[in-house]
Amino acid sequence: MKILSYNVNGIRSALSKGLTDYLEKAAPDVICLQEIKAHADQIDEGIFKAMGYHCFWYPAEKKGYSGVAILSKSKPDNLVEGCGISAYDREGRFLRADFGDISVASVYAPSGSSGEDRQDFKMRWLTDFQEFISQLKQKREHLILCGDFNICNKPIDIHNPKSNQKTSGFLPEERAWFDEFLDLGFTDSFRMLNQAPGHYSWWSFRARSRDKNLGWRIDYVLTTNSLKERIKTAGLDPWAVHSDHCPAWMELFPT
Repeated sequence: MKILSYNVNGIRSALSKGLTDYLEKAAPDVICLQEIKAHADQIDEGIFKAMGYHCFWYPAEKKGYSGVAILSKSKPDNLVEGCGISAYDREGRFLRADFGDISVASVYAPSGSSGEDRQDFKMRWLTDFQEFISQLKQKREHLILCGDFNICNKPIDIHNPKSNQKTSGFLPEERAWFDEFLDLGFTDSFRMLNQAPGHYSWWSFRARSRDKNLGWRIDYVLTTNSLKERIKTAGLDPWAVHSDHCPAWMELFPT
């Protein structure tokens, strides 16, 4: 089972840049998308259905903003939209699909980079999301959370940790939250298998940051520790250039 997460920064834009060619080669069983920036009636589902995917969209109420999706080769047994808190669900930030005893969710955490109000919103979301997942984990033991968390967890996850100590996405309180979240019983699949520096999933469009690999690793595939022993491999595909992010993925050994 290969699961891929990708903040596409606008699905229509990503499709115009060759997203389908990439997905055909990567051949994931489940695709979690973030920041789709479109409603279902604005997306040509036929493109994905031709590749054998069932399509499930959870957009923000506001057009051209946020939104998540799950595409899967197997039809889920159950689909759950949102986390039950309207302030977040209006922005299309969480979608869960259940496949037998495994649940896969596409997650898009708020960014706080636009100002204090949104940083405050982000911190409230983080607190509420942790409580929501803590409760969900009691019902769904095998959880896989895929998405853009808008946080670099460790100094190794950002190209210049010293100069970004006061930058949203690398604030001490955000990083402390991430550690607490992992302590709920989650494994960062990529970092479990790869401890090397220089691996990022987002680059600013400014100053040729991607060409210079001046990036941040803010996109994750997290699994409950109950699935830890089944992690076969995990990686990032920085050569996939359909967005300012790149895909993060993980493959599980079969049961």
